[in-house]
Amino acid sequence: MARQPGTKKKQPTQTTAQRLDSIIKSARKHMRKDRGLNTDLERLPTLVWVMFLKFLDDKERIEEEKSVLSGTPFKPAIARPYRWRDWAAKSEGITGPDLIRFVNDEKAVLPGSEEEGPGLFAYLRSLRNGGSGKDRRDVIANAFRSISNRAESGYVLRDVINLIDDIHFTSSEEMQILGRLYETLLREIRDAAGQSGEFYTPRPVVRFMVNVTDPRLGETVLDPACGTGGFLTEAFEHLSAQCRTVADRKTLQTASIFGGEVKSLPYMLAEMGLLLHGLEAPQIDPENGLRHRLTDIGEKDRVNVILTNPPFGGEEEKGILNNFPEDKRCQETTLLFLQMIMRRLKKAGKGRAAVVVPNGTLFGDGVAARIKADLIENYNLHTVVRLPEGVFAPYTDIPANLIFFDTSGPTKDIWFYEHPLPPDRRKYTKTNALAFEEFEPCLSWWANREETERAWKVHGHDLIQRDAEGKVVSCNLDLKNPNAADALDHRPPAELVDSLITHERRILDILAEIKATLAEPV
Repeated sequence: MARQPGTKKKQPTQTTAQRLDSIIKSARKHMRKDRGLNTDLERLPTLVWVMFLKFLDDKERIEEEKSVLSGTPFKPAIARPYRWRDWAAKSEGITGPDLIRFVNDEKAVLPGSEEEGPGLFAYLRSLRNGGSGKDRRDVIANAFRSISNRAESGYVLRDVINLIDDIHFTSSEEMQILGRLYETLLREIRDAAGQSGEFYTPRPVVRFMVNVTDPRLGETVLDPACGTGGFLTEAFEHLSAQCRTVADRKTLQTASIFGGEVKSLPYMLAEMGLLLHGLEAPQIDPENGLRHRLTDIGEKDRVNVILTNPPFGGEEEKGILNNFPEDKRCQETTLLFLQMIMRRLKKAGKGRAAVVVPNGTLFGDGVAARIKADLIENYNLHTVVRLPEGVFAPYTDIPANLIFFDTSGPTKDIWFYEHPLPPDRRKYTKTNALAFEEFEPCLSWWANREETERAWKVHGHDLIQRDAEGKVVSCNLDLKNPNAADALDHRPPAELVDSLITHERRILDILAEIKATLAEPV
């Protein structure tokens, strides 16, 4: 039926997911109008800090309402007029140059008054817990310590703020959907970061490592190079499922999850991700995790579980290198983190670690060999899972490995498991990525280990080669699968030649038999 003149066309009703997706897209579109934000990576920090402050205010509104109902006092982390509701929630509020000055300047005229006080970012950076513990004020201060407002136009920033204000973090449905949008933001930032050598761990790999390491409630979990917090959020979810009492929940909230991240944007994303998942005051160290001397690490610094993907190929300054033994100093950040991880595990079998390392760590000699020998001789390196090409696409095609060790050492046997590619793939890609379900065979094998076409074991100490003076010269963990179909290619040359001669002789014998048969009269 034709529409009657003068009537409006009925618009389709948007789902919550579509509405939130539309808000984020509109916010990005507005930020493109700001001449100071030239690339997506430059625009994302602005979107992240705006969302972060809106989320915090909504979260504190809920907690304030609960405190009123329970009759308990409530002290907000952010005071007036710096709360979102005071300066951002009014669509016709502070804007233009006044908004930029309020956000950026050390001193500015405060919204809704003629008084002068610290600017927004200056105030947020000054927040500290007056007591002995760590609370949300410390989280906020650390999150904003290196973040800067990159928006130059206060009018554009006001438009973005008005859009984000339409997201309601008080709604459980919107929280779940925002979590998925948050993951989209993470992927985009990871893609951009990969161009500068930062590789983020795919969620299926994170989930697998947490699953087999199996942190238990009451244990401490650390990721010393947590990036955007993938290992920590997965570990938090894993531990949350074990909570049964109020005391359990308190243990989870205050004494379970710890991280470290030196870069400001991933730090803020890690904090926001953990807050979204329900951790009230994430304890993430904003300083370099390698800044302490190994000899200064004591029992109070040790944890039960370490889950991490340390930076590949990074380089550290000389002051950091001095924290390590002279014969184990190097520029490769992965090797420095590996030493620190070993020292930060609780002793006597109470500590265990799962670490992502590149192939170069497995076959490297020199300092790498000495570190691996230390790992084998003083820790129990029990498993190496070898991943195929493309797991870390689009950042790199270099195959990575997952190494698992604990403090029940020294190492006896090292089990190797070669994760296969799907039959129809030559490698994983960004669009055809690894799925968690593909780890099912490895998970089944993990509890009941036996040699298969994918799994084999070697004696750890046999891999350490020393010179006449007893110094470690080699420790090669880059081992080929002896049970694979192409294992013949890796046999010693003499054995391979003998096998070929035998094979050729057998072919000649068969041909001779066929010729003799053909020569016989019919």
